[in-house]
Amino acid sequence: MNDLSNWKPCPAPQPVTLKGRYVTIEPYDRQAHLEALWEAFGGLAINPQLEYFTQPYFNGIEDFDAWLQSVQKGGWVTEVFRENATGKVVGMANYMRPDPANGVVEVGGVAHSPAMKRSALSTEVHYLMARHVFEDLGYRRYEWKCHNDNAPSHAAAKRYGFTFEGVFRQHMLSKGKNRDTAWYSIIDKEWPVVGKAFEMWLDPANFDAEGNQKRRLEDIRAELGKAAKA
Repeated sequence: MNDLSNWKPCPAPQPVTLKGRYVTIEPYDRQAHLEALWEAFGGLAINPQLEYFTQPYFNGIEDFDAWLQSVQKGGWVTEVFRENATGKVVGMANYMRPDPANGVVEVGGVAHSPAMKRSALSTEVHYLMARHVFEDLGYRRYEWKCHNDNAPSHAAAKRYGFTFEGVFRQHMLSKGKNRDTAWYSIIDKEWPVVGKAFEMWLDPANFDAEGNQKRRLEDIRAELGKAAKA
């Protein structure tokens, strides 16, 4: 077991700008981002996209605005994704429930607009956010939680390198119904392999002329993991 007798608490996550090859992550600013996010999600089309979020359905941008303000007052650090090629806002996520004393933080409230689906944007976003947690802030554990019925979120967590840890039954209420919550994590000793796999997948050399991946992220990570254990 690692000796943590000299462990020092991490700084709490703060609003941060993180620039990648395909996307830039920037702190949420109501004036700059509220309408852009609402439009990116297609207005009221946001409700089916955020079906597994716990808050009630939005009746308009005013509800969306109120929710964003409430989660930030509750301690979430909301970050917005902007596509570098177009300058358009394409999604958001939050650093949530930080525990600096133990070096634990969660990424949640993740919402990808249709423009991000099945693209390098979503992969780079989660690489940049995880890298910041582990390499800049020194955290030991990075969590991902989702409604246990949310199959796409399960698939995304596994693809990004999070390890499934189990299900908290009747964890909370979501839109007036029970929510069983699946827990995933990446820990610091796993990050060198997970991070390197992200970098190799995101390298332009991993894509053909039509933008199709040559190697899957999961396959790259598996090969690096085997090499690390050899």
